[in-house]
Amino acid sequence: MDTLILASGNKGKLREFSTLLESLNIQVKPQGDYDVPDADETGLTFVENALLKARQAAQYTGLPALADDSGLEVDALQGAPGIRSARFAGTHGDDAANNRLLLERLRDVPEEQRTARFVCVLAVLRHAEDPRPLICEGTWEGRILFAPQGDGGFGYDPLFCVPDLQVSAAELSPADKNRLSHRGQASRLLQSALPAWWR
Repeated sequence: MDTLILASGNKGKLREFSTLLESLNIQVKPQGDYDVPDADETGLTFVENALLKARQAAQYTGLPALADDSGLEVDALQGAPGIRSARFAGTHGDDAANNRLLLERLRDVPEEQRTARFVCVLAVLRHAEDPRPLICEGTWEGRILFAPQGDGGFGYDPLFCVPDLQVSAAELSPADKNRLSHRGQASRLLQSALPAWWR
């Protein structure tokens, strides 16, 4: 069985990718098992940051590595919070503060101008110097609500309206969210592209 290092300490992501790649006979291990420090996300795009994280994990371990970078782009804010989605309000991962700041910034923006999308980029490297990484991207179009709805999901899910269903991402079942979401789309692309690329 081949080993792939996940450039993250997130247990949810580890479970998700382990399940996804199990059928391909690939074992996913977290970078923490190898004492890999978190990479500095100094890139200006999701692709750059995903590559930085995957490259560092591959460099420290000498093994192939997978990283993702994702976030929310709001058109009325010129694509913000974008790559800074997790630390939009200053503290990394403070969902409540990030959501408050987003609503504040959009306070006077009418419904038709509140278009937004979630973006997920997955990057896989065979080794740290790999000149041909595998990059898979998923996007999920929607708009930003005026107030939170639902108590599922995480991050900006309570504010992200799924227009076709007229519910927030936080009101979807996990199965529906995986089917529709940016990460679900990117993961399915990865699953189909990885076997040919890996060899």
